[in-house]
Amino acid sequence: MTNELVMGLTGLGLLIALIAIRMPIAYAMIIVGAGGTLFLSGPLVLLSQMKTLAYGVFSNYDLSVVPLFVLMGHLATKANLSQSLFRAANAWLGRFRGGVAMSAVAACAGFGAVCGSSLATASTMGQVALPELRRYRYSPALATGTLAAAGVLGILIPPSVVLVVYSVIVEANIVKMFAAAFIPGIMAVLFFIATIAIYVRVFPGSGPEADPVTRKEFVAATFGVLPVAVIFGLVIGGIYFGFFNPTPAAAIGVFLVLVYGIGIRLIGLAELRDALLSTAKTSGMIYLIMLGAEMLEIFMSRGGVPQAAASMMATSGLSPHVILILLLAALIILGCLMDSLSMILLAIPFFWPVISELDFGMGPEETKIWFGILALVVVELGLITPPVGMNVFVINAMARDVPMKETFKGALPFFSVELVRVALLIAFPSIVLILPAILD
Repeated sequence: MTNELVMGLTGLGLLIALIAIRMPIAYAMIIVGAGGTLFLSGPLVLLSQMKTLAYGVFSNYDLSVVPLFVLMGHLATKANLSQSLFRAANAWLGRFRGGVAMSAVAACAGFGAVCGSSLATASTMGQVALPELRRYRYSPALATGTLAAAGVLGILIPPSVVLVVYSVIVEANIVKMFAAAFIPGIMAVLFFIATIAIYVRVFPGSGPEADPVTRKEFVAATFGVLPVAVIFGLVIGGIYFGFFNPTPAAAIGVFLVLVYGIGIRLIGLAELRDALLSTAKTSGMIYLIMLGAEMLEIFMSRGGVPQAAASMMATSGLSPHVILILLLAALIILGCLMDSLSMILLAIPFFWPVISELDFGMGPEETKIWFGILALVVVELGLITPPVGMNVFVINAMARDVPMKETFKGALPFFSVELVRVALLIAFPSIVLILPAILD
């Protein structure tokens, strides 16, 4: 083992220790990356790197879509699109046993399509749906567990900020990544709704039926969700059909949400200012994490850590699918400790070189897309995995009277069905690859 590799592994251990003591992930990566490069290559190399690195990272055109999608999500929250989505879903599904919980799942999927963040989806929809679930006397476990689990849909349903960042890291086509996420995202919604239907039959008192809505209320709720459908259709449909690239599409989405919010008088100058400030803070955090990840990746590459990991896996004698499962399990564990974006930025530079050396019977581009969707799905799992599932903490902060173990108990059936979805995506890669193939 070379001195450089020892230094790289030491830096990795230090990084994990800094994260464990709750240092912000961006600062931890910058400290380890800069300190490691300083020790390995000296101050001149570090200063030369710092001179151009930030510009090199931030000037990537594909990343310009990130603040636009973030702004669209903040404006959608200001325009109460989450409430419109929940009312429409409840009008359609509320009549069934467990229907209000099913409505929350459908609304989370819809809001995730204009938000792109799991934590934001869980937080926003929790505020909208939790009072209704309480009003109909849903069991605390089912109510909070459903919202924690359904919040993870925000990371996968296109457009997804994390999916954009993954595409930039591995140099994948963003449009194809969005297409690849569509069917797995719909699968998640259907699996979650089926899980609720089974749960309320096993535990009959946990999810009663909602009050029936009148025809007038049904029509009003259905028409109320049309703006979301139009915005989603124009943004994602325009991308899929080649009318415009992701960045112009995101700009159009921002414009449409803003016009809608102004039209219904929910967005004024104060709300626009708040949305812009929140977008600046969120985007700044994302870009700082990306800078830290780039610095860490350079240090680890100089230390030979990714290369050593790839070599070890290649000579381990394990089959490619066993190695894949081990890496996905590691992503689930990491997902308990940090948010999805941080985990993707931290883990993918190490995991992708390993995956790229394995033979799964498909081309390099297909492997990028397939592994990316698998990685995002297991990142979702990490957000509801004990003991530190981030979405569980978000929802539990809104329902302080519900013990944390009850929320984890309610999320467990969804965790189980997510494992089934992962198994299906591994066994049948065509689920992921069929839509990107159509775009060729």
